[in-house]
Amino acid sequence: MLILKIGGGKTINLKAIVADLKNIDQPFIVIHGANALRDEIAQKMGHPTKTVTSVSGYTSVLTDQVAMDIFMMAYAGLRNKRLVELCQQNNINAIGLTGLDGRLIRGHRKKAIKIKTKDKIKLIRDDLSGRPDKLNVDFLNSILAMGYVPFITPPILSYQGQALNTDNDNIVALLVKELSVKIVIHLLEAPGLLKNINDPDSLIKKISQKKLEFIEKTYTQGRIKRKMLSVRQAFANGVKKVVFADGRVDQPISQALKGKGTIII
Repeated sequence: MLILKIGGGKTINLKAIVADLKNIDQPFIVIHGANALRDEIAQKMGHPTKTVTSVSGYTSVLTDQVAMDIFMMAYAGLRNKRLVELCQQNNINAIGLTGLDGRLIRGHRKKAIKIKTKDKIKLIRDDLSGRPDKLNVDFLNSILAMGYVPFITPPILSYQGQALNTDNDNIVALLVKELSVKIVIHLLEAPGLLKNINDPDSLIKKISQKKLEFIEKTYTQGRIKRKMLSVRQAFANGVKKVVFADGRVDQPISQALKGKGTIII
């Protein structure tokens, strides 16, 4: 089983990615984002995306009820259904799902987020976010058995029946654990993981999983820093190989499987 994680950046080549899916010769599941689209919609609606940084240095998006509505429009609506449409045009029988559908992915709502603002520590208690911890494995396996290709995106479902924002990489880590996934491919707006985010020639070609924490502390920030945390969790959950590759090029999946990008083993 392979998991393909499609980033939500504006320059990700969705048409090339979907066309390349036919070259995958093993069962796979797709997880996708839509952060650039979300931010664009939020700006137009006069409710721009707000991010905070926790005391441990990880960034997250603040999600009130309006932000959740925008999130659903971008992730579960426009991006998910356009990807399914592209798949149907390529004779790939995809099905679009969120964590809400069929109680596919559940999790507990965060009681509070501890953030640092200037010199003060602040607790945010009204955020609609959580961490996924339960997968409806039977439901997902039945979809795969019927020959459908699942395209999964947040939100997830709380145990009180409420939609929750979550980081897609946490969903990946959960799927790795529950489905015994061995390979995860992340498609980014970059050649792979970079030592210098502003220098595409600073690609880190290979990383031992033992050095992940060092790489995270030394070279990453923002969203990539959080992504590295979830990669460490994926290895703890049993994954054998993670690849960060360029999602803007032709045949991005095939190139990743051939060793392009950053390989973590």
